[in-house]
Amino acid sequence: MTQTISAPIAASASARPTTRALLTGAAVAGPLFLGAGLIQGLSRDGFDFTRNALSQLSLGDLGWIQVTTFLFTGILVIAGAVGMRQALRDTPGGTWAPRLIAVFGASFLLAGAFAADPGAGFPAGAPEARAASLSTDGAVHMFSGMVGYLALCAAFLVLARHFAAQNRRGWAVASRIAPAGILAGFVGSSATVLAFTAGAGLGLLWLTMVTIRLMAASPAARR
Repeated sequence: MTQTISAPIAASASARPTTRALLTGAAVAGPLFLGAGLIQGLSRDGFDFTRNALSQLSLGDLGWIQVTTFLFTGILVIAGAVGMRQALRDTPGGTWAPRLIAVFGASFLLAGAFAADPGAGFPAGAPEARAASLSTDGAVHMFSGMVGYLALCAAFLVLARHFAAQNRRGWAVASRIAPAGILAGFVGSSATVLAFTAGAGLGLLWLTMVTIRLMAASPAARR
């Protein structure tokens, strides 16, 4: 009787995704998104990193590639949020950091479903100037990105509290500085789109770094 009952339980436990595998999703999401954007930006006619945002790669005949990248990145980040919840259980920041990261992941799903507006010469045939007003899709895309990155900045501040409690002072300080860099990039986007790209990229890469740190430090991640 004991063997009959325990076998399904053991099978269920072994089938459940591990914390490390889930955290890996958040760790690879940023490099995947930025790498895909770099390759597309260099290979698609008319795209200019100094004028166009990576979001605009969702437009045109090959836009499905960037749409898929948005959706896949969102799924990976949400998976990482689940792993983060497991890794940070019963620790400072263990409740809100995963929730905020999940909001960030969801913002990529929305950004994939609602495309940015054309403009600044991309895709081919688009006006050379930036769009004077936003379409409904463009507004949802921009709003989702704004909410997502604000959630990410808040998550970094929560994680700073976690690192401080673990006596990881360098990680705590950096996690407080990263949001300032992200927001500075977004403010600077009014002058150049490169500032926006740099701010967004900083957020994605710091998410990779803190996730790797959690993978290395958390007992749950070593199961």
